[in-house]
Amino acid sequence: MLFDLVIRNARTDGAETPVDIAVKDGLIAAIGPGLRCEAVEETDVAGAYAFGGFVDSHVHLDKACILDRCAMCEGTLAEAVRETAKAKTGFTAEDVHARAARVVEKAISHGTTRMRSFVEIDPRAGFRSFEALKRVKADYAFAIDIELCAFAQEGLTQEPETLAMLDRALAEGADLVGGCPYTDPDPARHVALIFDLAEKHDVAVDFHLDFDLDPNRTNLPAVIDETERRGWGGRVSIGHVTNLSAMPADAVDAIGHRLAAAGIALTVLPATDLFLNGRGAETLVPRGVAPAHRLAAAGVVTSIATNNVLNPFTPYGDASLIRMANLYANVVQLSRDDDMRLVFSMVSTAAAHLLRAPSGLAVGTEATVVLLDCPDPAAAVREVARVIGGWKRGRRSFWNGRMSLFPPRSQA
Repeated sequence: MLFDLVIRNARTDGAETPVDIAVKDGLIAAIGPGLRCEAVEETDVAGAYAFGGFVDSHVHLDKACILDRCAMCEGTLAEAVRETAKAKTGFTAEDVHARAARVVEKAISHGTTRMRSFVEIDPRAGFRSFEALKRVKADYAFAIDIELCAFAQEGLTQEPETLAMLDRALAEGADLVGGCPYTDPDPARHVALIFDLAEKHDVAVDFHLDFDLDPNRTNLPAVIDETERRGWGGRVSIGHVTNLSAMPADAVDAIGHRLAAAGIALTVLPATDLFLNGRGAETLVPRGVAPAHRLAAAGVVTSIATNNVLNPFTPYGDASLIRMANLYANVVQLSRDDDMRLVFSMVSTAAAHLLRAPSGLAVGTEATVVLLDCPDPAAAVREVARVIGGWKRGRRSFWNGRMSLFPPRSQA
């Protein structure tokens, strides 16, 4: 058989020696050492680690790259919400498209092949950001799959117009719905209304939740109760939940077992959670990052994600998930190889599971392959491995290449 593509000498999970990956019609047709075949395109990757690509389960493309139009004095969550709310009244569809495209291109170059972006829809943002991100989704489908979460950042019960707008967005192409109970005067009602929309449109839900360091204040019970009552297990995810970082290990483990039983997944956002939490402490500043590895041990589907890039919630960032994985491992003080592999899964296979999407490399699956300049996932996290390039559905989608050094002739 003549294959469309053969990637030779790649390291993969489960193979002790490098293997070849053959592709036909956008699917992986064969995997094995020393495949004897011909192909239209053939690339020898010289032992690079090959996997299905990074998955960003929580990012805000609509409000990225707006530092130039926001004041930052306090560095608090309240300030970030307030400043972004003011800024988004001036967003145009072209403005959002340009800023989002900038981040998506960075994400692609860093090996991300799938992404969930929230998009704020309310009387201030209108549908401008939503329309822009639908265009971005289509423009970059050659390299990345983007799903859009119609999101209520600033509450629902005090602003019923937002509820109607979310309903319309779901009818017009939004993939799921999201809420933010801690910004609503009636958090429990907010949670119920989001679930009402999810049931009406038969979509998943994703909440920003418990974004503080008070272990005694939580909206998590309302989310668990609604998930169980409506039979929505496996279709609910929550982000931040930073108050878990202020709880003893046995309390975290108990919550983890409850989340796992309910089928609720968790995403941690290290860059944002570190930046916004602990502002009141002068010494021994709290980290404010939920211990995802402990929750994973309890059976919870967990992921690590970008959240915000260059805005008041996170005034830095480059959409690199391997950098974020390394940051998380540093913050929670992990060191063993098994821990590194777990953290890698949180930006790849586990994150894909959270999005209910396929992952991994196997015969018959989509030929989406990303190469890292390292031998395995543990090394990738430890070293913030360089991304070499990748293919989407069997077509080369981006290429960074390997680093080259050019010593003087006398040293050559």
